[in-house]
Amino acid sequence: RLETRLVEAQLQTLQRQIQPHFLFNTLNTVSALMHRDVDAADDMLARLGALLRQSIETVDVQEVALAEELDFLRQYVAIEQARFQDRLTVSFEIEPGTDDCPVPNFLLQPLVENSIRHGIGPRTGPGHVLVRAFRTGDVLHLEVRDDGVGVDAERLSDLEHGVGLSNTRSRLVHLYGARHRFTVASPPEGGLTVQIEIFRQRVIVLRLE
Repeated sequence: RLETRLVEAQLQTLQRQIQPHFLFNTLNTVSALMHRDVDAADDMLARLGALLRQSIETVDVQEVALAEELDFLRQYVAIEQARFQDRLTVSFEIEPGTDDCPVPNFLLQPLVENSIRHGIGPRTGPGHVLVRAFRTGDVLHLEVRDDGVGVDAERLSDLEHGVGLSNTRSRLVHLYGARHRFTVASPPEGGLTVQIEIFRQRVIVLRLE
C-alpha cells in the first residue's frame, strides 16, 4: 500500500509540473498576439480559461478516455492556430473504436506543443502536425508527427530531457512499466516523430483519492 501511495504521489508531481509549463507558454502566446490582434487575443484568453477549468477538474485523474484527451488537445490547437494562422495545420487520424481507450491525462498536449514550438515555429513557411491513434490487437498506438525543421542528435537529446518529453516518459513508466513503448526520432526527411504504444488496453479510468 505504501508503494502504491508513493507511485501516486510521484505521478501527481509529474502531472503538476507539466500544467504550469503549459500555462506559461500559452500566456506567452496570448501576449505575442495582443500586439497585432486584440480580438483574437481576447478569444484566446476565453479558450485558455476553458482549458484551465478542464485541467483543474481532472487534476487528480491519471487516466482519461482518449476522446476526452483529444477534446482537450483540440482546444489547445485552436489557441495555437490563432497565433500561427495559415502557417499551422493540425490534422487528426483517429481510428474508430479507440475513443474509450485509457491514456494518461495531459499526454498529447506537451507532444504537440513540442512539434509546434521546435518544428513549426522556426519554419519560414507553413507546417503540418499529424496526430494519429489506432489499435492492433490489445495495443494502442499514438503518434505525433510534424514536418518541421527537425533536429540533430544533440538537439534531440536536449528535447528529450526537457519538461514535456521527460515527464511524459516518466509518467508512462510509472503507469505502465514494461507495458508501453515510447520513442522519439528525427527522420532523415526532417521533422520530429513521437510514437507511444500502450499494451493490454482496458476500458478503465484511474482516479487518485
